[in-house]
Amino acid sequence: MLVALLGALVPLLAVTVLAAPAATARPGEAAAVPTATLTEVTNFGTNPSNLQMYLYVPDNVTAHPAVVVAVHYCTGSGPAMYNGTEWAQLADRYGFVVVYPSVTRASKCFDVASPQALKRGGGSDPVGIKSMVDWVTRTYGADTSKIFATGISSGAMMTNVLLGDYPDVFAAGAAFSGVPFGCFATTDGSEWNSACANGTLTHTPQEWGDLVRAAYPGYTGPRPRMQVWHGTEDDVLRYPNFGEEIKQWTNVLGAGQTPAATDSPVSGWTRTRYGATGDQAPVEAISLQGVGHNLYSYGMASRALTFFGLDSSGPAPQPQPGACKVTATTSAWSTGLTGSVTLTNTGTTSINGWQLGFTLPAGQTITNGWGATYAPASGAVTATNAAYNATLAANGSVTIGYQANHSGNSAAPTAFTLNGTACTVS
Repeated sequence: MLVALLGALVPLLAVTVLAAPAATARPGEAAAVPTATLTEVTNFGTNPSNLQMYLYVPDNVTAHPAVVVAVHYCTGSGPAMYNGTEWAQLADRYGFVVVYPSVTRASKCFDVASPQALKRGGGSDPVGIKSMVDWVTRTYGADTSKIFATGISSGAMMTNVLLGDYPDVFAAGAAFSGVPFGCFATTDGSEWNSACANGTLTHTPQEWGDLVRAAYPGYTGPRPRMQVWHGTEDDVLRYPNFGEEIKQWTNVLGAGQTPAATDSPVSGWTRTRYGATGDQAPVEAISLQGVGHNLYSYGMASRALTFFGLDSSGPAPQPQPGACKVTATTSAWSTGLTGSVTLTNTGTTSINGWQLGFTLPAGQTITNGWGATYAPASGAVTATNAAYNATLAANGSVTIGYQANHSGNSAAPTAFTLNGTACTVS
């Protein structure tokens, strides 16, 4: 049952067989033509679950390199992750080291469910991965302030676990199609938690945060930043897990539930940032409209790298208010409401095609709307123009509306953005 279910977790990655590895470049060694390749490291330290360690060290590795731990999906492997993602190419460009942990158990899924995995030093896969990081730190003099984790599917779940178990080790993580820390927990030895996978396991932000804090009782130091990605049509680890991850990590990092910024960096994407507006916000969440579980594509690693702060592009300019104005009102009854939003283009040129981002108060869910299409139905929502109102002239306005359920808070939405630019609210 588990293998059949998890077979769907394999992302659309180009996977090839690993050839016999050549020796990696020594620290500080440079070469005009890249010669580095993937190498297996054995006897790297405590390894209770018999993981394999694969390592990529670029020819131009820096003197005190950053380290990225790239964690594979169910049925995958470290070499498959190496061949199917661009982390090695990015390492060539920026001089960091990549660790590719590889599962040897039959399912080829990482343990994110057992009590041992969900406790610092408790045993199982996280301990082995921590040993890999320690080995790289000793061998290459890695910068311990620049250790990062990223993963896809099962690897995304492990990214959540690593950041919870070892907040003093990892500076940030990027999880592609994952679930919150502790969501997959089981006590019967099973690797699969259907309630979590189906998106029916929900908690308050405080409850989710407490699960993370319980992994390392008494820890009061800084916590790693988190970037999460999810497709709205994910049918393996369903989309509600995206919102639960946001609740968890905003609570852990004290960032609050209301986005500091909302934009759409790519058509169909809604990006929300919590606790700050820049590229290294405490929490960054990217929702991909109409995309399923296999959401990973070329270029996404570069965006994670920017979140980690490992590229040289510097912070991206942030949208400034003033190009749009919004007036929003609601009319409520016992458990429902209607909302009306008037958007005005206060710029000097016409807009052809618009997306209005906003954040619904907690407990509100849109049931139907007019004047635009709305997705998702709760949380950080994007309203996309209808065919008949796509053009918004300079100083022109459009009014859209929706009906929603509420659980007590019937307030109007907040944090409006027009095509990624913050709007003033009147």
